[in-house]
Amino acid sequence: MPTGPILLSDFVAAKHAAAIEAAAPGVPLVVIHAGGRLEGDVDAVEIAYFSGDLFPDRGAEFWRPVLKLTRLRWMHTYSAGVDHWVFQKMLEKGVRLSSSSGASAVPIAHTVMLYVLALSRDLPGWIDAQARHAWEPRSVDDVSGRVLAVVGLGPIGLEVARLGQAFGMRVIGLRRTPGGDEPCETWPLSRLDELLPLADYLVLALPLTPATRHLIDARALARLRPSARLINVGRGELIEETALARCLAEGRIAGAGLDVFEVEPLPAESSLWDQRNVVITPHSAGTNPGNDDRATAIFIDNLWRYVRGERLSNEVAGR
Repeated sequence: MPTGPILLSDFVAAKHAAAIEAAAPGVPLVVIHAGGRLEGDVDAVEIAYFSGDLFPDRGAEFWRPVLKLTRLRWMHTYSAGVDHWVFQKMLEKGVRLSSSSGASAVPIAHTVMLYVLALSRDLPGWIDAQARHAWEPRSVDDVSGRVLAVVGLGPIGLEVARLGQAFGMRVIGLRRTPGGDEPCETWPLSRLDELLPLADYLVLALPLTPATRHLIDARALARLRPSARLINVGRGELIEETALARCLAEGRIAGAGLDVFEVEPLPAESSLWDQRNVVITPHSAGTNPGNDDRATAIFIDNLWRYVRGERLSNEVAGR
């Protein structure tokens, strides 16, 4: 099918030009250079690729022209999450939207297991003792046989489930509608209240939607056992953060591993910084040198599909 120009970054154009040409022969490129300079026929752009090298510092260089495009038909984003208002704006305008969901699933799942091991072994306590030059032997918890509850079985959740099983954990997954082909015991999301008291480690790996905002609120937290640990690699607003901070301070759960927060960067005055039983990472659970290449490979595969009129991978349904 005839296709108008593709808007993309200078980095992607330089590194992946041959693969893009192979997927969409003859389709012209409109390149965003540093400082926002555009090279090519911007007004005719039909496809836009929001790549990882543009975020966060060059985001404005991309979105400034994109929001003015009148012929845009399809946008692909490197990110798995598409809850930001600009993506919703694209859908409202009738632009097809797809993502590179899964590109960072493996490194994020590895970080989840880092939280599990760090919290089970009180790594923050050992680091504190090391800083004080204090020799303080202690026992550690075993993760084998513990219940790993994974809420959200997208690419990240599935990889977390696989690793949890490799560690000998009992993995129970939750998704909106189980398909019956999951690699672990899987319940519908409607059984969350039933699962919470069973969970030794509760992992949130689902997208933010109106239905999942504050899914873990004060009432849900109260259903967790005092020995439970909560891990969030989804979106900060999945958790009612004030309630979580209070719960941790009062020792009503044993700890948390948090990569995402309601406000980012996490404000310096947040009490979460000072909780000894909390491991904080700055929205970087999936940071990995290979992520951009994996995300772009998914875009290029979708580009091949798009120009041939085939179904796109990871297409986001309009809301």
